[in-house]
Amino acid sequence: MTTEIIFAGFGGQGVILAGKILALAGMSEDKNVSHIPSYGAEMRGGTANCSVIVSDDEVASPVIEHPDVVVALNKPSMAKFEPMLKKGGLLIYNSSLIDTTPQRNDIRTLALPANDVASECGNDRGANMVVLGCLAKVVPGMVGVKSFEYALDEAISARNKKFNSLNIATIEAAFSKDYEIKG
Repeated sequence: MTTEIIFAGFGGQGVILAGKILALAGMSEDKNVSHIPSYGAEMRGGTANCSVIVSDDEVASPVIEHPDVVVALNKPSMAKFEPMLKKGGLLIYNSSLIDTTPQRNDIRTLALPANDVASECGNDRGANMVVLGCLAKVVPGMVGVKSFEYALDEAISARNKKFNSLNIATIEAAFSKDYEIKG
């Protein structure tokens, strides 16, 4: 099992953190991982994306040309990364902020209201956590939802660890939902 994922959105949406947490969760399950962050010119409000590979085998190259999964948290990210997605791949897009539908008909799509689900959990800045719970559910065998507890503890700075229980609850709430994948 090898899954190549690109997370993308505006700086401040936590896409880099989501990628790091996913990589750490994979490591905690003795999987091979790669995590490469990429920032735009500005941090908050600029573009940000990261590439993550989670694999049972060695990762030959951390470069992702045609990902299995693209997670787009905003419209510019969907426009940029949808064309890269491999045929039959999965595009998870944040339908809370993206009011258009994907253009390709040779991929699978999941409209995830990430911001809305995060707000329901009392975690207004937790759209990235919603994405992690969704990924654990819709990409079987990649990582178990319980591995995110370890990953959050490793990834989050000491001053923000107070939010870990809320983030875990958000991930678990997203994992418990049923999702409709089209295509």
